[in-house]
Amino acid sequence: MPTEAEFIFPHLIVAGVDEVGRGPLVGDVVTAAVILDPEQPIEGLADSKKLSDKKRELLFDEIVAKAKCFAIGRATPDEIDDINILQATMLAMTRAVEALSITPQHVLVDGNRVPALSMSSQAIVKGDARVEEISAASIIAKVTRDREMAELDKEYPQFGFAKHKGYPTKFHFEMLEKHGVTPHHRKSFKPVKKALGLL
Repeated sequence: MPTEAEFIFPHLIVAGVDEVGRGPLVGDVVTAAVILDPEQPIEGLADSKKLSDKKRELLFDEIVAKAKCFAIGRATPDEIDDINILQATMLAMTRAVEALSITPQHVLVDGNRVPALSMSSQAIVKGDARVEEISAASIIAKVTRDREMAELDKEYPQFGFAKHKGYPTKFHFEMLEKHGVTPHHRKSFKPVKKALGLL
């Protein structure tokens, strides 16, 4: 059965793109680009935020096994601090698309903006709930970043990164105040600036 994107663009190679990690105070913003295989449909694709951790992990493995190709793009905390989170997200999306082993002819991006790409593209608001390619990208990006936060948690167990994934929670604020800023924090974000005494 064709994906929704193939009904709309039946003769084009379409990639879906999404990001995870614009809001956290720590770590990379992570993006993914995915080209699905209509011959190998994947049941249950949805906005990654609406899925349980277990379901996301299972779908991640299925996407990796069945997609025609996928790629990860990212921007580091230093890049985020240099060019701001929006521009860093666009850069990470461009990197994900450029890293695909198959060059798409059209790119569907979750949200209301598209990055600078060499092929046609369009933004789709709530695309991660409406377009399978974008749903798949949201799952790949989310699981990738969550795993990285679990690894960072081992390095800085006092911060609880495995639980809050670097987002600005009350506990995270308390740990910033108590332990200071790690090299992985985004220094341009207000709570981190405050912890550094720059506000």
